[in-house]
Amino acid sequence: MIPGTGTAVNVLTVLLGATLGVLLGNRLPARTRDVVTDALGLVTLLIAATSAMDVLDGGLADAVGSSAPMLIVLGSLLVGGIVGSLLRLESRVEQLGGWLQRRLAGGSGSAERHRFVEGFVVSSLVFCTGPLTILGSLNDGLGNGAQQLVLKAVLDGFAAIAFAASFGWGVAASAVTVLVVQGSLTLLGLAVGDVLPEAQLAAVTATGGLLLVGVALRLLRVREIPVADLLPALLVAPGLVQLAAAVR
Repeated sequence: MIPGTGTAVNVLTVLLGATLGVLLGNRLPARTRDVVTDALGLVTLLIAATSAMDVLDGGLADAVGSSAPMLIVLGSLLVGGIVGSLLRLESRVEQLGGWLQRRLAGGSGSAERHRFVEGFVVSSLVFCTGPLTILGSLNDGLGNGAQQLVLKAVLDGFAAIAFAASFGWGVAASAVTVLVVQGSLTLLGLAVGDVLPEAQLAAVTATGGLLLVGVALRLLRVREIPVADLLPALLVAPGLVQLAAAVR
């Protein structure tokens, strides 16, 4: 399979799911759309919990010591959060969502704009912060097949239906984020010629799981955590694992 095929399939499923969700959502009352969003938030929380449990991975503990994994995840979030906030990533993602809304949906009221931007931001984070995004894209670039991304594409398609029923066309705009993020990781896979070591991948997966907890809290309307500001933590985690293994 040609590298990049998995990302192309993922983009198509997001667009198809969002279209179906918008068509379905216009026929559902607001209360029903809120229930759909709550259900998706709970499922996101479940996925986040299973990913975050990689902090207990035996390979990670063997590489850095049994007491270090929690500190590595904490350090990744702290350092990544500081970098992301200084770069104003959350604000930039929201600005991108607003620009896409103006380009794709035309002029509309502030409430509709907020709905579009929120749909774009939340769905972009859900579709691009999970472990399948990283590992699947890298493996696709390495020529190991796109099976993981195809599985992710199916899951994202169903999620896009649920999201779009509540948030509208902003979910379809997140296909741009999927294309950029997964396409870049696929190119990285082509360049590096190997996947991350087990310990580093476990740290990235655990950190990504906590980011998904933040997304779930947004979906459940508990707290508006600026998850995009924390995204650099995914790049910091492998470096901290390497550092901890070197000084151990």
